[in-house]
Amino acid sequence: MDTVRIRDADADDAADIARIYNHDVLESTATFDTEAKTPEERTVWLATHDAAHPVLVAETGGGVRAWGCLTKWAERPAWRHTVEVSVYVDLDARGQGLGSGLMTALMERASDAGHHAVIGQIVAGNDASLALARRLGFEEVGRLLDVGRKFNEWLDVVLMEKRLAGPRGRGG
Repeated sequence: MDTVRIRDADADDAADIARIYNHDVLESTATFDTEAKTPEERTVWLATHDAAHPVLVAETGGGVRAWGCLTKWAERPAWRHTVEVSVYVDLDARGQGLGSGLMTALMERASDAGHHAVIGQIVAGNDASLALARRLGFEEVGRLLDVGRKFNEWLDVVLMEKRLAGPRGRGG
């Protein structure tokens, strides 16, 4: 595999981000979105992210092959130290370490931004994503049963969490 470069996404990456994401929107349960996104929509979405909530891309010689982001877990102020992590990899680039590289970079960025907890919402049955989260130190902290419906099927979500700083209940 070519050398992988992980960097901050910019507006020029919107089409690649949309392309990678749309595969999972239309063909899998990795996201509960059901309508494809346009590059223009992804450009607007990118503009809502900041240094504390970055969007990163993984580039190889063939261009952008994966992306990931940190987003606010919820809007109320007490949630400000908790973020959600998401990673999407091109279908033909899976199993090459891009997801792991992005997740590791996003955990570093989360720590640098002062976040305390990172949450992953992974559909039950997505064994590759669950295994990746566990390898990176995430723990299963709960399950939401029958909370999504896609492809005429009720779906469960596994809540995974990684705490970044200090023991439970401590910290700034």
